[in-house]
Amino acid sequence: MQLLLDTHTFLWWFSGSNRLSFPAREQIEDDSNDVMISAASAWEIATKHRLGKLPEATALALDISGAIARQDFEELPITVKDAARAGALQGTLRDPFDRILIAQALARDLVLVSIETFFDQYGVRRLW
Repeated sequence: MQLLLDTHTFLWWFSGSNRLSFPAREQIEDDSNDVMISAASAWEIATKHRLGKLPEATALALDISGAIARQDFEELPITVKDAARAGALQGTLRDPFDRILIAQALARDLVLVSIETFFDQYGVRRLW
């Protein structure tokens, strides 16, 4: 299975938080699954850390790419097609980070690992 971690999922995984659901943790730990982190999540973490909204994520914010590599996760770049698809998504969703994650999950048939139930209305496969 190919998994795309939502930003909060990656943060909770990285910190070892018990807020991560058992099914999510189990699938992330499964070596047969490919786990991806979107460039959008790196952008979101760096931005929120800079704004003081993620003070607990300093170590991650300073070396997101290294953290991804150490976990044997894959970096998922944002393409022009991803951006166009995200911008064209219907609905009132204003969060650009979530829009990119939805677009990437749909375009690549990825399972989005997220607590956010509103993703379901966009037709993504979601695991929590």
